[in-house]
Amino acid sequence: MKSTTRTYEPYAQALLSLGQSNNLIDDFNNDAGLIAETLSGSDELNVFLANPAISEAAKRAVVDQVFGGKVNPTMQNFIKLLVDRHRADCLGGICQEFQAQVRKLKGAVLAQVTSTVALNDAQLQAVRDRVASMTGAQQVQVETSIDPELLGGVIIKVGSEVIDASLKTQLRQISFKLAGVN
Repeated sequence: MKSTTRTYEPYAQALLSLGQSNNLIDDFNNDAGLIAETLSGSDELNVFLANPAISEAAKRAVVDQVFGGKVNPTMQNFIKLLVDRHRADCLGGICQEFQAQVRKLKGAVLAQVTSTVALNDAQLQAVRDRVASMTGAQQVQVETSIDPELLGGVIIKVGSEVIDASLKTQLRQISFKLAGVN
């Protein structure tokens, strides 16, 4: 069964409340980023955590091994709670939802930027400035990825809004105009 945001929200909200009451929001947010990044880079870990045939004790041991000393002990206990409740397969989604709630709390937005090459600091700042002026956000977090098929330029996604300034799209639009298609 595929988990949805409706599954993630209550856990993310509980983690947010816990973080607020213990003044650990920033620590938890950093931990959530590390956990999400670790999970996105390891299909094996995701499959392991989602496998109902593997005991909770084995999963808790792997959580200790992978995240022990790298995340706040309270966050580590939260992960173990998810394991005990058979929700370890939701961990990545919960971390992403938690980060979204923290951004909302801080008046920040996430800009997902796809480019053909890594952007330098000046280019990243230009993206932040553009997104801040578009959205009115106080803070802009930038998440980057590389797609050599773009040929050049960037694609910026903020929420459901997409700014496609890629060379690939510009060439496609020119070809449509030349062909008489709007």
